[in-house]
Amino acid sequence: MEGPELDQALEDRILQLLADRDPGKTICPSDVARSLHADLRQSDPDGWRALMQPTRDAAARLVAAGEVVVTRAGEVVDVREARGPVRIRRA
Repeated sequence: MEGPELDQALEDRILQLLADRDPGKTICPSDVARSLHADLRQSDPDGWRALMQPTRDAAARLVAAGEVVVTRAGEVVDVREARGPVRIRRA
């Protein structure tokens, strides 16, 4: 899976994982990458790491759409500029 299909799958997975959490709770981009990687049943156990930047990109698109916010240390940040660990929550 790649291109627009991967982009949509990542956006959908972000929203799905957030819907499964209590309101106001966050997810880590790695939760999204690992979850989708597991569903793709790829043989490389560390293959989810290749999905990290596409997951951040998907989060950025959802931020632009007003669906989610991205935080670092509890403060809202621009996911495209943020370095290090971030969290995603519903807007």
